[in-house]
Amino acid sequence: MRERGAGRRTSTAVRLERFWKSHAMTLIFKDARKREYLNAEGADKPLKSPVPAETLERARLYRLSNLRAAVIAHDCAAILLYDPVNIRYALDAANMQVWCLHNATRYALVFAQGPAILFDYKGAEHVVQHLATIDELRPATSWLYMSAGERLKERVDAWADEIVDLVRSHGGGNRRIAIDKIEPLGLKALEDRGLHYVEGQELTEIARARKSDDEITLMKWTIRVCEAGMARMYEASEPGRSEREIWAELHFENARSGGDWLETKLLTIGARTNPWYGECSDYEGRAGEMVSFDTDMIGPYGYCADLSRSWTCGHTRMSNKQRQLYDVALEQIEHNCSIIKADMSFAEFNERSWRIPERYRPYRYSLAVHGVGLADEWPVVPLHTDFHRAHGGYFQREHDRLRREPHCRGRRREHQAETQVRVTAHGVERLDTFPWETE
Repeated sequence: MRERGAGRRTSTAVRLERFWKSHAMTLIFKDARKREYLNAEGADKPLKSPVPAETLERARLYRLSNLRAAVIAHDCAAILLYDPVNIRYALDAANMQVWCLHNATRYALVFAQGPAILFDYKGAEHVVQHLATIDELRPATSWLYMSAGERLKERVDAWADEIVDLVRSHGGGNRRIAIDKIEPLGLKALEDRGLHYVEGQELTEIARARKSDDEITLMKWTIRVCEAGMARMYEASEPGRSEREIWAELHFENARSGGDWLETKLLTIGARTNPWYGECSDYEGRAGEMVSFDTDMIGPYGYCADLSRSWTCGHTRMSNKQRQLYDVALEQIEHNCSIIKADMSFAEFNERSWRIPERYRPYRYSLAVHGVGLADEWPVVPLHTDFHRAHGGYFQREHDRLRREPHCRGRRREHQAETQVRVTAHGVERLDTFPWETE
């Protein structure tokens, strides 16, 4: 038995060596703490989720039930969903999400006391036939001008007639229908046929903020995959590597481990980190420059891992100025995480939140906190300097999950430090564990 085990270890070592050589990376991982986030069976393999199938199934049924409760609470017969993220939340139907973000060709109609119907892209119905959340599957009636041309009105009329007929059959006489996204032509067609429109974004955002324990389990796995990608990015952050090359490591780990997409391209190096929101380029890092990034990763199971880190190119010791800025960023995270608890109002949080020093205010990031789930979600709590534009609300649900996002900037450098937490009755539970640059 020992000999077979030794053989497996030797084989793994060989695969690792080939992997690092093929990717032009050093064979000496610069931070042993971060190496632990790679696949234990070898960095040349994708991560495999340990989450049981029943956990995913319970999460699916919870989300659908949660959305239906919101529809009932708003006295609507149904909600019509076009946002692919909302469709995924309700039914876990994930077909062609990015394409459908700019082509309204898939939609779902979820009744308060009736069926959940998915209208999918014609020919793709087989992709979702395994989902117990879907009671009925129909071909979508698309009325994009790209495909409808001068027959646009004809398509809209056919689409609206079908929706109205379904509301008549399953709405129990209620003609109020919530809609998350709708083009003016479609909304007019529904209203002309006697349906009453209710703004659906409030329903979906508030529903999605209530996380079940099973959802948290799925989120933690997405974060695990993201952190494996971050470990690859860390090792790739060597002088001469471009921003795009480093960023590609996160794409690679996410894609091969069952994830979906990255919502942004926020990785910059050196002077390009300030002002923030510059997208990664072919700029090649130099030793000692800061590498800063924000993952915005839609990973396995469709959940978002929204983590930020900064470290030096070549993993050199930070300069005094770099360390000063980095420590201020961590101070903001630690303070704000220490004060949040269930039932705290956003106004109270603002009063007690960490105060950004005056010298950093011109370079500040405007948010202190915002929600995360299948993507960035409600609520959004601005930094204290911008709180005059805040909306109301409370950290009142144990299953809410929020992130702390402190960004402290120097004159030419930006340090990204961002963690994800779950709000509980006793404070917050941190969901990510990837090490800070404290050594």
